[in-house]
Amino acid sequence: DKVPILTNTVTPFVCVNPATGSGTVDLTSFNSQFVNNPANYVFTYYVLGNSVPIANPGSFQYTGNTTITVVIKDPSSTLCDNGDAQIILNPTPFAADDATLSGCNNNNAGTATFDLTTAAVTTVTGAIKQFYPTLNDLNAGTNEILNPASYASAAGIIFVKVTTPQGCVDTAQITLNILPVVVVNDATLRSCFIETNPATATFNLTAAGVTTQTGIIKQYYPSLTDAINGTNAITTPTAHTAPNGVVYIKVINGNGCYAIAKVTLIVLTPVLSAVLQDKTICMEDKTTLDAGPGFASYEWSTGATTQTITNVGVGVYWVKLKTGECVATQTVTVYPAGQPVITNVDISNSTATVNVIGGTPPYQYSLDNINWQDSNVFTDLPRGESQIFVKDAYDCEPISITITVPNLVNVITPNGDGVNDVIDYSALAGKQNLVFSIFDRYGAKIHQGDKTNKYRWDGTVSGRRVPTGSYWYSVTWNEKDKHNTPFKYSGWILVKNRE
Repeated sequence: DKVPILTNTVTPFVCVNPATGSGTVDLTSFNSQFVNNPANYVFTYYVLGNSVPIANPGSFQYTGNTTITVVIKDPSSTLCDNGDAQIILNPTPFAADDATLSGCNNNNAGTATFDLTTAAVTTVTGAIKQFYPTLNDLNAGTNEILNPASYASAAGIIFVKVTTPQGCVDTAQITLNILPVVVVNDATLRSCFIETNPATATFNLTAAGVTTQTGIIKQYYPSLTDAINGTNAITTPTAHTAPNGVVYIKVINGNGCYAIAKVTLIVLTPVLSAVLQDKTICMEDKTTLDAGPGFASYEWSTGATTQTITNVGVGVYWVKLKTGECVATQTVTVYPAGQPVITNVDISNSTATVNVIGGTPPYQYSLDNINWQDSNVFTDLPRGESQIFVKDAYDCEPISITITVPNLVNVITPNGDGVNDVIDYSALAGKQNLVFSIFDRYGAKIHQGDKTNKYRWDGTVSGRRVPTGSYWYSVTWNEKDKHNTPFKYSGWILVKNRE
């Protein structure tokens, strides 16, 4: 019996030199395909038809199709040698193919990013590819491209070394083409302000004329970085609310190439009238409101569509002013003139001083609402009641107040004869907060009239007569008007007492 073998025939893939057509093969590398544990056997190799053993089977050179006969001997066995094994060498030339890759010149950067590994330079499964920028680099094994899946380059040629799993090697060139650029131009959009937030507007970004090319896709982004990275896209480009600023439109063509255009956003702010101003008028008066010239149209809250409206009373009005396509609403107020207020009236003998606040000075004063004076002092007033009128700079309906000038008493002689025995202001008892006070010449209060003494003084203090001399008195009260206007009447009195 013969030495048993696993297979009779081995047909390996063998590399040949494409230039010479010859190849070199290690015949011993196939021993394990014939027997297990080939180190236990002795192998002898012959070219079919040649009885001379191959002298250097580890580096056998051949040309063309060649069949090798292998004789296998088991030194430890009495089995016969087996000469049925054959190695059939069919030289297969290996050649790498030149290829072309096309890439996008995205955003007109001048370069494209290529995936060199996709270049169809071989169909051999498991082949190793090494890429170099020049043929010299390939031959020298220098400057290998280490990022072939993402290689940025202008148009040009690079070189690839292809090594098959069987060790076959060839080189090829890869032509890098730049696809036509996407043509875009920057644009500007203008939009009317939002009335509730005049610093912003709503823009239709799709209306921006950034390209005339067809078959493209547009994407919208708030920043250039977002546009490049494809992040934070604007999801409502037809109604994008923003202040003055910029957005970016990424224009992508059918090849997947893109360019980015900048769109400047301009908010058309409200154009208001510099002529139309708030006014102040008398409550009973009317006025004219003028929005000024230069607007495309006017629409008042009164329904008028003219530049001016007349016969306008106190109140709040608005007008819609159109400039171009934008409409701004301007509010104007007609204020009632503030009325002056009489704060108090000081009466001394027959002279009255009227003190006024509020309204708009200067004030004017009158006793008859006909004849007016600038002074707030009236002299030689008659005893009893008089009416005083006051108006301010707006000359509105005057305010008025009724004053009372009490009877003047300058001397009392408290001798019990019933004539000039007391100073008596009981006639004013109906006034609000009536206070009647007597002071000595040093300013010390020595008497106060009230309801209990009927607002009288008989020249005594605690039942004792005061010394003959001059004393001062004041009478104060509040009128029963809406301001409870305070009055003060003051003067002096001579008391003559028997010593």
